[in-house]
Amino acid sequence: MAKARAIIKRRKAVENIRKITRTMELIATNRFRKALNRATEAEAFTRKIAELVADLGETSGEVSHPLLVRREPVKKSLLLVLTSNRGLAGAYNGNVLRIANARLLDDQTAGAETSLEVSGKRGINYFRFRRQAVEATYTQFEDRPDYSEIEALAERYIRMYVHGTIDRFDVAYTQFISSARQVATVQTLLPITTADIAAATPSVRQAKPAAAEAQAHAAAAAKKRERVPYEFLPDARSILEEIVPVSFKVRLFKCFLDAAVSEQIARMVAMGGATKNADDLVKSLTRQYNRARQSQITRELADIVGAAGAVQ
Repeated sequence: MAKARAIIKRRKAVENIRKITRTMELIATNRFRKALNRATEAEAFTRKIAELVADLGETSGEVSHPLLVRREPVKKSLLLVLTSNRGLAGAYNGNVLRIANARLLDDQTAGAETSLEVSGKRGINYFRFRRQAVEATYTQFEDRPDYSEIEALAERYIRMYVHGTIDRFDVAYTQFISSARQVATVQTLLPITTADIAAATPSVRQAKPAAAEAQAHAAAAAKKRERVPYEFLPDARSILEEIVPVSFKVRLFKCFLDAAVSEQIARMVAMGGATKNADDLVKSLTRQYNRARQSQITRELADIVGAAGAVQ
């Protein structure tokens, strides 16, 4: 009977854990929907303003902007790593930290001096454990990043790039492509180039079959987007000075939004898997308890029959 009681105690503990994981899954699902709505709303604006900057940069002739100027070779760079404040999100943080380490190693090999800034307690603790120098840390960005806070960060990065403090600015984060696909990537936001803009603004969409998605990408690559002629009023320089920084700010904000969506998806999937494993374990423990109880009853009946035979 002691074994049966131990099984009951363990099953009760697993059931309690299942309640927690199920609750966390529901919370992550709710937060995911809200974060997805924000990312979807910002995606169209981000893509269009990026395309506008690309068009203006190509049609404005000799007029340029400091954020569009590429500096080679890169001597100083800044890497911003976006991770989460909480765990229990599967491989979400591990994937981002892995590609961040790869970029740091590549810069070290190329002879570039890389400064590191980290958002999220998981990333902060990771680099602290590795004794990696971190210039700045941020823990205020959750599943609802505020644009005003991101704008303040972006303005500082813009000043650093314009004054020559850094030659390149990268962001390591998880890019949200669809509800079924999120990719950890390192994206170069400064300097702003047409190629970076095309790669940085995928449409937020539902998952497509692989063949159909490949055909869509091939068709998009084959078809060149027509450039619209612009007439600048009052002049191209003042327009670029106004719109190029805005483009950088909204692209950085979109990185934070994508990271928030991807984190909630990863946590939702991880907690869903934990809940399913708990269900399977409860079923297995129930079967073990039934077998143990059946064996206990059989032994008790045998003792009763044996005692009755001895009395006769």
